[in-house]
Amino acid sequence: MKKKWLRRLLPVLLAPLVLIVVCNAVIEVATADRLYSDPDAIPYSRVGLVLGTARHRAEGGMNPFYENRIAATLALYRAGKISFVLVSGDNGTIYYNEPDTIKKDLVAGGIPAERIFLDYAGFRTLDSMVRAKIVFGLDTVTVISQEFHNERALYIAGKKGLYARGFNARGVAGGAGTKLQVREYFARVKVFLDLLFNTQPRFYGNRIDIE
Repeated sequence: MKKKWLRRLLPVLLAPLVLIVVCNAVIEVATADRLYSDPDAIPYSRVGLVLGTARHRAEGGMNPFYENRIAATLALYRAGKISFVLVSGDNGTIYYNEPDTIKKDLVAGGIPAERIFLDYAGFRTLDSMVRAKIVFGLDTVTVISQEFHNERALYIAGKKGLYARGFNARGVAGGAGTKLQVREYFARVKVFLDLLFNTQPRFYGNRIDIE
């Protein structure tokens, strides 16, 4: 009786794991041919879209994900592979402003301020992709983040009518990298739920031309 009960329960226990594996595989396969790590190899795009993250870690010190995204954006600009930068991030409170912080570091790195545009309503990756298309009028963009994040961003972009390539910022080893990778598996399941229910960005707003 106990073995029979376990056999019935096993599919229920395995279903979430199968779902995670399938969602992850679909996104990886769909975006593999549009990911680059060498600035010399990636095709030119007029706009590079850097996805925001906190400058500092909660436990103190610089956030290596942030530092590597800044370095990747500067590398693309210096290589002549982008002409403008769109910074999309969270600006949820007066004490937390990802786009302004990223812009300051990009300007310090040599990108002219007039070449940088800010999306203050990039609360989620979905928001950033949809707003890049609808609010900022982009048809093509180079997304700048870590590889695991780029894969998800490119998949969402494609489903929303935005052609995107990904330029991979250097990853982060150790506990911080592992923790984010685990979170990413669940985020990829959420991608398909958002698509199923046609989830919309929190805000849209007036059209902003990048020129």
